[in-house]
Order: sequence, then C-alpha cells, then structure tokens
Amino acid sequence: MSAPPSARSDEREQLELFRALPGDMAPRDAQDLMAYPFFSLAKSKRTVPIDYRSGGITVRVEGTAEHGLATIWDADILIWAASQIVEARDAGIRPSRLMQATPYEILRYVGRGTSLRDYQRLRAALDRLQSTSIATSIRETTRRRLHRFSWINEWKERVDTRGQPQGIELILPDWFYVGVLDAALVLTIDPAYFQLTGGIERWLYRLVRKHAGRQARGWQFDFKHLHRKSGSLARPYDFACDLRALVARQSLPGYLLSIERTAGGSEILAFRPVPYTARG
Repeated sequence: MSAPPSARSDEREQLELFRALPGDMAPRDAQDLMAYPFFSLAKSKRTVPIDYRSGGITVRVEGTAEHGLATIWDADILIWAASQIVEARDAGIRPSRLMQATPYEILRYVGRGTSLRDYQRLRAALDRLQSTSIATSIRETTRRRLHRFSWINEWKERVDTRGQPQGIELILPDWFYVGVLDAALVLTIDPAYFQLTGGIERWLYRLVRKHAGRQARGWQFDFKHLHRKSGSLARPYDFACDLRALVARQSLPGYLLSIERTAGGSEILAFRPVPYTARG
C-alpha cells in the first residue's frame, strides 16, 4: 500500500536533493537484485505476481492491473541510480534517496534513444517501478519478517514557470538505497549489458555476474533451479530452449556458457569468466 500524500511530502522535506553527476561512470548493480527474481522478464504486461521462497528467503512481487510488474528493462533506471550513488560516495559527495536528473541523462546512460517515444517509455517505466510492490525477507534479521516497499516511492516531472521541462525527481526506497551504499553488496557490470535485448538473456547475465565473478572455474546451475530462480512464466520446456539458444549465441559479455549433463541426464548450465572483462 502506498504512503498517504502527507507522509510522502514529509519524506521529501526531510531529504536533501541530489543532482545527478555528469559524465560517464561504470554501471553498478545491486547484488540482491541480481540474485533473486524481482522483475518480469516479459516485454508484454505481466500481472501475475512473482512468489519465490527458498532456504528462508522470501520474495513476493506484485503489480497493478493498470501498469503490471516492473520489468528487467525498467531495472536499468535502478542501475543508473546505483551507479550515481556509488560514484558520489566514492568522490566524497553526499548522495541522497531524492535524486534529480533529466530524462536525456538517464536514457543516454542506459543506451536508449532520446526520441519522444523513448521519453514516453521512460515515464511508463517509472510508473511501473512506483506501482510495483515488493515484500522480502532479504537482509532482515529474522526471516519471518518482511520488508515491504516499491522500487520508487514517488516521482515527478519538474517544469519552469513557462512550462518548460527541467527534469525528473524521484525518491528511492530505503531498502534499495542502504544496499547500494554497502560496497559489499554492489558489483560493476559490463556496459554491454544494456545492449542485451532478451529478458532471460538480461536476467541470466546478472545472475552469472553475481555468482561467477572472478572465480576462474565459474559456477553452474541445473535448468530446473534456474527456471525457479528466474520467476519466469515460460514453460520449463520453452525456458530450456531459451537457455540452449543463449549458449549457442554466446552473447553474455565477459562469460562463456556451456551445457553439461548429470549422470541422471539432467541439463546443467555452466559458466565461467573470460579474460579482460568488466570486474567488480
């Protein structure tokens, strides 16, 4: 449930405005968002909730009938925000959950165009991020407690007295902001990530980056586990076909994928880093 308007205005008044920093900076991603199914992988609107439970971890994601769940493409805005926060912190500049930027700055950073349609898609993404509700036990002291929030508490477009746009302001949730400020919970990702077009492809890169990291021998998961961990609504057969296609294409920047089989015949996706790629 969203906070009442009075609570939102009080929150805004208590926060210091952080103006987005100019220039190129390494993309940073929050490890919790890379490891668990927080986003829809479909380009069409999804209203079916994501409900993931494993080893005491709970992730419940719900969207509205109007906007649907936030997608993995919408998460690019959170990657932009995380990159800004880390860059400011490392430069000795005080960041804030209240951020201001122009749509142009955000779109260019995440590799999008700057046409009217791109601006409209950015607004739709911000609406989905705000209307998506998350409940999770991640980082809670007791796994029986759930932290509830939306990816964006609120956002608005600012205009001058003549009605000319001056940019966008948004307020990030405390759960996300605190995680990004913890250097141990953030990884640098390859800028080529923004060029990946498929939902499963993007999700798999983030999972692989999170688990393979600098380990020369990489990591591996069986197909069934990956299907559960993705939160995808695709049938297991179709999901497996998508994984095999990704292995054939080798499109994940910085990683080599392969398929192995267990003695029982189950398929396993193995991945390992290749030299001279983005490091965290």
